[in-house]
Amino acid sequence: MSARKYLLITMLMLNGMLSTLVSAEEHQHHAMNKQTLQLDHGKKWSIDESLHKGMSNIRQMLMLNLDDIHYDKFSKQQFLMLANKVDQQLSYLFEHCKLPAQADAQLHLLLAKIMKGSGLMKGSENPKYGAILLIQALQDYPVYFDDINWQKITH
Repeated sequence: MSARKYLLITMLMLNGMLSTLVSAEEHQHHAMNKQTLQLDHGKKWSIDESLHKGMSNIRQMLMLNLDDIHYDKFSKQQFLMLANKVDQQLSYLFEHCKLPAQADAQLHLLLAKIMKGSGLMKGSENPKYGAILLIQALQDYPVYFDDINWQKITH
């Protein structure tokens, strides 16, 4: 994906419009686009330092709030603030992460889940579901990407 498309996606996320666009895109291409994360011929994909940093920052933000989210003590305003912080990390990843094309394509599948989660935290009746998508993406990350310094989510 080109830098121009990254910038457009980032701008849409920051304006809170991404969840609407993702929903429309999913509806339009649901049957045609069933891509799933895959390993690199049985091995995890290599990462760069910026990927570790961005994903670790998202993990840390989520972990700081996980109990309140789990026990329904997290307000819609707090979900919005968390989603905006996640979007900042996504912007960082789009700008700094430089993976080979095949690894980058797999990363985009993972980041799409994070983007959808962020969008749901910002604009749905059940923002907790958006946080659940983030947790799922963070649990998928070490399965497919070789981040030896990754700390699993514990709860």
